[in-house]
Parts: sequence; structure tokens; C-alpha cells
Amino acid sequence: MGTPLHLAVALDGTGWHPASWREPLARPADLFSPGYWTDLVSQAERGLLDFVTIEDGLTLQSDHPFRPDDRTDRVRGRLDAVLIAARVAPRTRHIGLVPTVITTHTEPFHASKAIATLDYVSTGRAGVRVQVSSRRDAAAHFGRRRLPEDRATLTDALFGEAGDYVEVLRRLWDSWEDDAEIRDMATGRYIDRAKLHYIDFEGASFSVKGPSITPRPPQGQPIVTALGHVDPAYQLIAGSTDVGFVTPHSADEVTSLVDTIAALRPTDAPPVRVFADLVVFLADTADEARARRDRLDELAGTEYRSDAEIFAGTPGQLADLLQAWHSAGATGFRLRPASLPHDLQQITDALVPDLQRRGLFRESYEASTLRGLLGLTRPANRYTTV
Repeated sequence: MGTPLHLAVALDGTGWHPASWREPLARPADLFSPGYWTDLVSQAERGLLDFVTIEDGLTLQSDHPFRPDDRTDRVRGRLDAVLIAARVAPRTRHIGLVPTVITTHTEPFHASKAIATLDYVSTGRAGVRVQVSSRRDAAAHFGRRRLPEDRATLTDALFGEAGDYVEVLRRLWDSWEDDAEIRDMATGRYIDRAKLHYIDFEGASFSVKGPSITPRPPQGQPIVTALGHVDPAYQLIAGSTDVGFVTPHSADEVTSLVDTIAALRPTDAPPVRVFADLVVFLADTADEARARRDRLDELAGTEYRSDAEIFAGTPGQLADLLQAWHSAGATGFRLRPASLPHDLQQITDALVPDLQRRGLFRESYEASTLRGLLGLTRPANRYTTV
């Protein structure tokens, strides 16, 4: 029996393959309904997964990473990820909810309030995935800034700003001490004003005084996550997050990335939980899984490519891979279902039982908060004086 691993799924539209909306089980007509998202997250919770992430963006989806396209045979359009999570929260009890927030064109004060509210609505199961945006068509929606022309300069600037953004989030979440609310009807005192704190953050992109208008969240600090492919992103993961998503393509790369992030991590901080991302095409046989991928590629008119490893095979074969990569240092895995709900059902109904038989995954939820599920304690408030 090995050390248990952690599992999450990344939810994006009808799935990560651009032709997934044309699969027999797909529900493109329901994509903008609350029931669609509730059904997916409830399915993930039945599989005892740690959390779901919900993708988001500030532009229409595109096959090109840095500019729009004119495709009309792909899913286009999104709902707001934070609002999806808030809608799903009362319909679930255990699973963590981690919506995406774009740091480049949003304000950390607003995001801190939204994620703190989600933590209350979900009774301690909230997190956030911070993401930068380098697309100029996204910047044009706001008209408040010019992005640097040089891509290396732009990348460094965006990830540096994201680090400041997370620092503001964390300070604002701590700006109310846990016992700031008195609620004493006899004396008429609702709050202890001395236990609300200015954060006085001054950075290159933000000047935020605080305090928040929302009391400290149930978890103290909701989970902060980020995806990384390059060094500035690894610095963000190491310096600012609780969970980092990486995209290795071998067990050796897993070990290398875990070591890279650990070396960048402040010595007084707990280790980052490093999750490896994989796109998964799952079926009862490997031939069937590969045939599914080929069929979707044919519908899309192009071979599907991804930043992450693409796996096509059986749940048992995927369990073998996860076990090997877990032994190489990955804390857990964020699986990107190629099509929904098919691949999510394969994860919860076949992969999870296989991992349980190997002693690699939980048999029940053992904690009531997302921090607890990930083995993280509730942190002390930075402003509390003994």
C-alpha cells in the first residue's frame, strides 16, 4: 500500500477536446444551465475527488493561444467561473470548488470578496486558480493598460503582477481577525473595530489599503492554485500558492518539476502540493480509447494537441501511470476530461475504484474543508497579536 494521492478534475465546457460537444453523451444545449454544472460537480463528488477547477477567460475561446479565430464549429462562450461555483456550492457537501480568476484585468479586492463569499457559501471548500492573460484582444475589453510588446518582458510582468495579486488576496482575507465579530445585543457592539486591519499594500500594479468588507473566511485562507509551464510561473507557484499544476510528460519530468518548485519555495512555508495535469481519453479497452480520440480529431479536422500529457487508454492503465508519477513525486493529479460527461464518469466509476484497491485513494471524505482534504492546517492570522 502506497501513500494516498489526490485527484481533481478540470471542467471546461463540454470537455477539453474541441469536438467534444459532438459526442453522443455531450450536453451542449445545457452548457449555460446551472443543472449542467451541478451534475458534473456532483459526479466528481461521488468519486470522492478533492476538488474541481472551473476554467474561465476574458475572451471567446480560440484554437490559437494569443489571438482570436473565426471557427464556428467549436464551443464558444462561457459563464463566470466564480458564479458557477457559488451556484453549485449548496448542492454539494464535500468537494472543493476552485474557480479561475484572471489576475491581469481584474481587481484583487473584488476577487478576495468573491472567494471569501464562496468559502462561506460552501462552508469551507473554496479555492481560486489565478491565471494571467497576455492576449491583446482581452486587454482591449478594458482599455486601461498597454501590454509590453516583448513577450519575455510581458510574461515576467504578468506573473510578477499575479504574485502581488495573491499577496493582496491573502492580506485581505486576514484583515479581519477571527473574533472581530462580537454580535453582543446587550451592549450593542457588533464588531471589535480594533480587530479589523488596514493591509496598506503598495506594489507596481496595486495600491490597496483594506480592510476587506467580508469577515475572515471559514478556512482562514482559501486554497490558492496556479498552472505553470515556464520559470516565471514556477516562481509564482513556489512563492504564492498552496497547489501548483504542472505539465510533465514523464516520471523524470515530474521529479524535476517538483524539485524546481521546492528549491524556489520559501524555507518557512509548507511544501507546495504539486499536481500533474493530464488530458484523458478513457474507455474499456485501449483500442476503443484511441478510436475515440481519432474520431474526435476527425470531427475537429485536426489532431488534438495540448500543453499537458495526452493519455488514451483504460482506467487501469491510467492508474498505472498515476502510481508511477506519484512515486516520482507528484502529490496528486488534475485530470482534464477530453469529453464530458463520458471521461468524468470513467474517472469516478472505474479509475477511482482501481486506485482504492491499490490503497492509493480515499474510501470516504475525511475532512470538512478543502484545506483539510489536502492535509493543510488552518493558518494563523498574520495580524493577530498574542
